[in-house]
Amino acid sequence: MVLRILPVLLFTLVVSDLYLYFRFMRGRRHKLWAYISFFLPNALLLAAALLLTVTEDHSAANMSQMIIFFSLYMLVALPKMMFVIVDLIGKAVSFFFPKARKACTAVSSASALLLFAVMGCGVTFGPSYLQVRHADFPSSDLPGSFDGYRIVQLSDFHLTSFRNRPRLVEKIVRRVMEQQPDMIVFTGDLVSTSADELDGFEEMLSRLHAPDGVYSILGNHDYMTYARYLTPQEQTQELEDLKARQRGMGWDLLLNEHRIIRQGGDSIVLVGVENDGKPPFPERGNLEKALGEIPGYGRADSRPPAFKVLLSHDPSHWRRKVLPQTDIQLTLSGHTHGMQFMLFGWSPSEYLYPEWKHMYREKGRGLYVSLGLGGALIPFRFGAWPEINVITLHNK
Repeated sequence: MVLRILPVLLFTLVVSDLYLYFRFMRGRRHKLWAYISFFLPNALLLAAALLLTVTEDHSAANMSQMIIFFSLYMLVALPKMMFVIVDLIGKAVSFFFPKARKACTAVSSASALLLFAVMGCGVTFGPSYLQVRHADFPSSDLPGSFDGYRIVQLSDFHLTSFRNRPRLVEKIVRRVMEQQPDMIVFTGDLVSTSADELDGFEEMLSRLHAPDGVYSILGNHDYMTYARYLTPQEQTQELEDLKARQRGMGWDLLLNEHRIIRQGGDSIVLVGVENDGKPPFPERGNLEKALGEIPGYGRADSRPPAFKVLLSHDPSHWRRKVLPQTDIQLTLSGHTHGMQFMLFGWSPSEYLYPEWKHMYREKGRGLYVSLGLGGALIPFRFGAWPEINVITLHNK
């Protein structure tokens, strides 16, 4: 992980300090301690980035070190880089409007302080600011006995980001059970790079239960392809270990499969596919296999289609394949995290995903995208707070 973004880390750490040095310190006499105080924070972060690149093995200790590193990087280096960017923009503006030059430093400093406040908030209480979000989905295809049926969706645990907050997982389990769900579903990315991330959490997560069961699917991280230090055989073994652990917790892992959920004489269908994303994410979902053996699926008669809920980690799957190829009424996804940052309803996620948060509807069919619970590596959330999602089905 660190190796992949090392050029960005080096660039921001070096360029920001050099710019600030030439902007404020060059040509002025300062005591030695002032130079040490100025250069030391970024120098230590630079050394830590290089050390983590060499030692990266995604063990529990290594992941804790990386979490500390990225937290400090966001608090120290990013505000400096914000000052540089805004200051350069200010200089460009003052070239055309000379009177703006006087405000340049003040605006740059305010921008850096604001980003520091956001980073501080997002690193400290943001990852723990758990929300419970409710949504309704009406459908004329839903059998009457399922009117008011409650599905609790969890997504994107990335359990390594809870390593220093284990009590938050207990809180999540408790809050889920308070919702009195009829069914609990997990829509992928239980871990980030290793099945060992489940160590210490399996007993907590096994407490999740509902009358109609707990179901899960795999996300892109669950295939362990981000653990570059593992051989393909080791990645496969880690994946099989993760599958076995989920089943051991009492979760029904759906791998291009479906389950019939019955209430009296009525039923709905829960479908779960493997990750199906656009490159570079894995494309292993098989809708045909998952749907093919549903009684009556694909029949050409006047009877209403079975109501189907699809679990598919990547929301881009909905528009690419689910809408054009199936009659699935409701799809539940995760994956985007809202990029773990949202301000007044806006997030950079919208530039990558047309559907990136909460409920979307098209011609009576729906997609719900959870913002998830954890972080792939960086324990940061601002605005896109961790969330439990409660979707209530209605017969209209």
